Amino acid sequence: MNTKSDVRIQKINRLTLFLKMAAIIIGIVLFFAAGIKILEYLDIKEQKLLSALFAILWGVSAVSLFFIGANWIVEHFSPRWTSRIQPYVFVGPAVLILLWALAVPTVRTLIFSLKDANARHWIGLANYKFAFTDPQMLIVFRNNLLWLILGTSACVILGLVIAVLADRSRYEKIYKSIIFTPMAISFVGAGVIFKFVYNYKGQGNETGLLNAIIMAFGGEPQAWLQMPFWNNIFLIVIMIWIQTGYCMVILSSAIKGISSELLEAARIDGANEFQIFFKVIIPVIRGSIIAVTTTVLIFSLKTFDVVRAMTGGQYGTNVIANEFFNQRFLYYDKGRASAIAIVLLILVIPIMYFNLRQFNERKAF
Repeated sequence: MNTKSDVRIQKINRLTLFLKMAAIIIGIVLFFAAGIKILEYLDIKEQKLLSALFAILWGVSAVSLFFIGANWIVEHFSPRWTSRIQPYVFVGPAVLILLWALAVPTVRTLIFSLKDANARHWIGLANYKFAFTDPQMLIVFRNNLLWLILGTSACVILGLVIAVLADRSRYEKIYKSIIFTPMAISFVGAGVIFKFVYNYKGQGNETGLLNAIIMAFGGEPQAWLQMPFWNNIFLIVIMIWIQTGYCMVILSSAIKGISSELLEAARIDGANEFQIFFKVIIPVIRGSIIAVTTTVLIFSLKTFDVVRAMTGGQYGTNVIANEFFNQRFLYYDKGRASAIAIVLLILVIPIMYFNLRQFNERKAF
């Protein structure tokens, strides 16, 4: 009798647990569905502020409810299955969101790149032929190469030099604060600031800072942003002005992590400051230099804000991201815009791969 009673109790407990799990799942689904309906209603009524507040509260509550409920369900499995399933409960939603937000759009973009301007008819690799053979696109690639080589090199080298010099100064905090301050300014804001620097009216009453300085020394004012090739250099200066502070902070942190005993030993062995810099400091912080360089490289490839705000890509200053914007939103050519986006993605992937490989190598040590 006791055995039958125990079996019956176990069945009842299992049924109760199953019903609780079902109730939790149904409750979570209903909570999500109700929130979506309320947001739709608020959008129809054009209650934007109320919709934003509700979205924040509902979003946080929904995510918390999901994780709490899912974790409770998983913990009632056997220890073996709990250890197997539990990591996916917390990682799974993030992976699904990444797939939905990154992988799916990438696949759709790749499909569109093989179609015509309206993304209706297949035209094969014609859009990629345009991307790699059109004279204007070749100028675009040349400009991006300038941003990659000159912009990245200047940012990293200046950041490293300033980090080393400031580290030895009693006014280190002041110098670093001044260099880092431009990082707080958006690239569009920086573009507006430098428009006043490069401004040219051509009527003698110049308001641009650079032309005012040149005229003060008896020179002639110039239309800096309309000078082919050189205008790209003037735009790259803006990126250097902003990104040098980022490079300086990261590299300065790496330099401070170098053992003082190591530097002292090098000095005792007769090494001068230049030898210490090139043969001790740089090899030790090599990993940080690579990380900073790849980050700035990726930014240089994706640069858009400065060019858009300063010249709109005119006068031979166009870059890949701005050309994508033009093709998609000015010329309404989905095919060419998608092909340019895929080309940009392909250019970024090797840099990301190299960065990850370097990270894994350092982690192995």
